[in-house]
Amino acid sequence: MRKLILQMQMSVDGFVGAAGNEHWQLWEWGDNCPWDDELKQDFNAVFAGIDTILLSRKMAEEGYLSHWGNAAKNYPRDPFYAFAQRIVEARKVVLTDKLAASRWERTMLASGDLPREVKVLKAEGGGNMAVFGGAGFASALIAAGLIDEFQLFINPAALGDGERIFDRGGFRQLRLVGSKAYACGMVVNRYAPA
Repeated sequence: MRKLILQMQMSVDGFVGAAGNEHWQLWEWGDNCPWDDELKQDFNAVFAGIDTILLSRKMAEEGYLSHWGNAAKNYPRDPFYAFAQRIVEARKVVLTDKLAASRWERTMLASGDLPREVKVLKAEGGGNMAVFGGAGFASALIAAGLIDEFQLFINPAALGDGERIFDRGGFRQLRLVGSKAYACGMVVNRYAPA
């Protein structure tokens, strides 16, 4: 069975977002991303094994798919072309009960019982799946015990308060799989359920 990998940016004090603190993440969707080349290379290496992306409805509607679709068309000017191309090529699944039809290329909708839908996708076989979404979406997947690997991108920022992803439970113990610090200040910690 393939793995469901949650990739999430997080502050050093454990928050994934805070109201009024919009620019704390080292990787935002704009052109001025300060990620160093080694981090981009490692990220793309992990993403090479991904063939399906799970997205929250909100992430899809906020422009995630259109942003990366445009980046894939801007070769060679866009520094994230390789990653953008992988996003375009991967199958996308938006988990939602609020949309009747997909508006995005290579994107299907799944609705209903979240654990059941994710388990069906995991059992299909193929490459691993990545999850991108906000705190609520990530928390629901964690609480249901569906995440097989956490890739937490720790940004050199302390927010003081905000949204967390582990507040609903789901895993009490995690096992460190790997940790690597990068020149840009990002530390990537990888965990699996213990």
